Amino acid sequence: MGEHVIAKGLEVWTLQTLVNVSIMVGFFALGLAIAQGYFASLRERLTLRVSIELWDVILVLLTDMFLVIVVLLGFLVLNPDIMADIKIALPFVPLGTVLFAVALVIRLFYGGHRAGSPHFRLALWLMFLASFVQAVGFSLIMEAPSTEYLALHPSSFWDFVKTHLRSNASPHGLELAQWTFWILFPILMAVFVWGFARALKQITPAPSAEE
Repeated sequence: MGEHVIAKGLEVWTLQTLVNVSIMVGFFALGLAIAQGYFASLRERLTLRVSIELWDVILVLLTDMFLVIVVLLGFLVLNPDIMADIKIALPFVPLGTVLFAVALVIRLFYGGHRAGSPHFRLALWLMFLASFVQAVGFSLIMEAPSTEYLALHPSSFWDFVKTHLRSNASPHGLELAQWTFWILFPILMAVFVWGFARALKQITPAPSAEE
């Protein structure tokens, strides 16, 4: 086995692991955002004001940090070369990345991190939908029954899933990967531009020395 084969295998394994981890991290972010009642009950046990404020800040930061990780990893693998190398559920995982990105923008720039606000609920729904579609893609497509299993238990459904909805399946998966890229990549870029524009609006100019 040559060095090139080993290096390529390590690259594929690393990228596939990152995709799997990003799906789990998305669930962590959703869990932190959705368990507001539980965290509120724990918050009541805190006595010092400083510890209460720190508790609230840590919960928000953890949720948003998880979202950033999910979006960055989703952006990393949303390209034709990587999708051709590893198995990604199409269009489920890339669509989840876009939904997570929109939720992140809402949480960062529209007050969506404040529990109880309408934007919080909107971001929460987007995170739920993103986690749902990625879970469906992971369980039903990326981790569909193996070839050995299907040899003993033939299934037209699983055969279709593995040959059409996996990004590295040739030729149908590769074709769907191209369509997924050309549709969702521009949308993801538009979300990035939207977030950048909102960030610029929130930056207040520093007062001049004369003022």
